[in-house]
Amino acid sequence: MKKSILFLLLFSFSTVLFSQETESAFDEKLAKSLKADDYGMKQYVFCLLKTGSNTTATKEETKKLFEGHMANINQLAKEGKLVVAGPFMKNERNYRGIYIFNASSIEEAKTFVATDPAVQSKLLEAEMMLWYGSAALQETLKIHDKITKTKM
Repeated sequence: MKKSILFLLLFSFSTVLFSQETESAFDEKLAKSLKADDYGMKQYVFCLLKTGSNTTATKEETKKLFEGHMANINQLAKEGKLVVAGPFMKNERNYRGIYIFNASSIEEAKTFVATDPAVQSKLLEAEMMLWYGSAALQETLKIHDKITKTKM
C-alpha cells in the first residue's frame, strides 16, 4: 500500500512537472536588434594584436601612440564597431591584446584597425580571422559602463 501511494505521488508530481510548458526567455526584438541567428550567434572579426616591427620609437612617442590607441578603442566602442578589447598579460609569444569587431568581413575590420595609431606606427601588428560567437557580446560594453569606476 505504501509503495502504491508513493508511486502515485511520484507519478502525479512528475506529470505536473513535465506537463507545464517551459517558459522561453527568447526576446525576438532583442535578437533582431543584435542581428542574432536562430542560435543567438553572429559573425564577428577576431583580431589578435602582436608586437609590431617598430623598435625605434622613443618612450615618449610610444606613450603618445598608446594614448591614441586607447582613445581609438573608446571611439570604436562608442560607434558599436568594437565589442571586446583587452590586453594580454606579459607572455613569450609577443601577443599584446585582442579586439573583437562587430564586422561582417575582414576587409571591414581592417578599416577599423587602420584608425589605430599604435598599428599605424607598427608598434602593434594585427592578425584577423572571422569568428562566430554570441550576439549578446554586443551588450557587454553597456554592462561594463555600469561597473567601471575609473575610465581608461
